[in-house]
Amino acid sequence: MEYAKLGHSGIRVSRICIGGMSFGEPDAANHEWTLGPDDTEAVIAHAFENGINYIDSANCYAHGTSEEYIGRALKKIGVPRDEVVLQSKVFFNEGGLSKEAINREIDGSLERLDADYLDIYMVHRFDYSTPIEEAMEALDGPVRAGKVRAIGASEMFAYQLHNMQVVAEQNSWEKFTNMQCHYNLLYREDEREMIPVCRQFDMALTPYSPLASGHLARKAWDSGSLRSKTDLTMTDKYDRAKSLDIPIIERVAKLAERHGVPMAQIAIAWHLNKGVESPTLGFSKPSRVDDALAAVETELSKEEVDYLEEPYVAHELVGPLARPGEKPIAGTIRPKTKEEIHVG
Repeated sequence: MEYAKLGHSGIRVSRICIGGMSFGEPDAANHEWTLGPDDTEAVIAHAFENGINYIDSANCYAHGTSEEYIGRALKKIGVPRDEVVLQSKVFFNEGGLSKEAINREIDGSLERLDADYLDIYMVHRFDYSTPIEEAMEALDGPVRAGKVRAIGASEMFAYQLHNMQVVAEQNSWEKFTNMQCHYNLLYREDEREMIPVCRQFDMALTPYSPLASGHLARKAWDSGSLRSKTDLTMTDKYDRAKSLDIPIIERVAKLAERHGVPMAQIAIAWHLNKGVESPTLGFSKPSRVDDALAAVETELSKEEVDYLEEPYVAHELVGPLARPGEKPIAGTIRPKTKEEIHVG
């Protein structure tokens, strides 16, 4: 396994990150496809046996049970705390990124993970309701208290990330060290502004959905999996651009055949060849980890990268939250009402 520096934090992470959205109690409303505790343990054990040390989750994944399953698995496997890089997120909770919410939610995540500290605490979305100064000062607090080693950011507009980093700089508060943006061969809009802003602030890229929810891992658009049949967020995120994306999928399939490897290996290798530090991947079983491991050692020539990228055309934005009063952007999770929130 190869390792990379996580931005300016100096934290060393494997070139593959385990995505925790795959773990936790199934949610009949949308996430019926998550793994139970035994399968979670099997995936994490196989990953760690092969050098993957980086795990991502969030306080809202499977109503907090993703964090619980991860913490339980690490204890059962016997992974020393200093040998795992734990990352979780805050926002889809009562209070968003307010000072009160951040102080409450960090303690909840630590309790569920059965950990004394997080390596990275990430904002899950930009919070229009909380002043940037309040959010960045609140995020600085857990770092100074030793509950968090570094902070990161997830889906938002590039100007919002820039503004948050500038406020942190001006006040000598902790700055974001990595960005978990939506980035893959089917969705490359963040190459225009988000990625340049990240590099300006010495941030690592740890994008989510590197396989486009499985579309880059198979020739057919749909599969017979439970997730393909029930994940409405995935459908909203990708189906509207299907006609634009099929030619890219066809090229991934052809290049995979040429290399004699699974399509997933080519799609992940594209990320790594583009300089992404650690794409975040959800694994449905231990064998899926092997495709990611093989991708780390897969070199693509410039001609092959150009071949994969050539059919791409501009897409509608997918991921960041719309400004208040504007039409919702595809592929986003609606912030829940107070009554809907499960606070663990």
